[in-house]
Amino acid sequence: MSFLDKPSWNLMERSLDASALRQKVVANNIANVDTPNYKRADVLFEELLQDQLNGSTPSIEGRRTDPRHFVIGQSTSLPNSEVKTDESTAINNNMNNVDMDYEMSLMAKNQLKYNTMIQQMNSEFKKLRTVLGGK
Repeated sequence: MSFLDKPSWNLMERSLDASALRQKVVANNIANVDTPNYKRADVLFEELLQDQLNGSTPSIEGRRTDPRHFVIGQSTSLPNSEVKTDESTAINNNMNNVDMDYEMSLMAKNQLKYNTMIQQMNSEFKKLRTVLGGK
């Protein structure tokens, strides 16, 4: 059994992965702001997670400490991040749809989310260290 193999840790890990991917995608959008016919991309994670949480059959999953134990409830896996390209719009004469102000605000918002998740993980590590008798 691993201390880090819990749903909350897995969710934080997936959230950080999505945030890192979003940083790359937004940086790519900014780098291509003047590229003709370039279409901006975005990362979907929070929307997919919300859709999964709002599913028609909410269930509780029992925690298994051994792989030989029976599964209690439905096994829920976390969604993976998806990169989606917006092909439907064009805001420049060159058919590019990257808005620099919007991309910069997305980057700042993403940085805040990332920093919050890192602080949460540090807090969880501190609690774990305290439980194990460390300082």
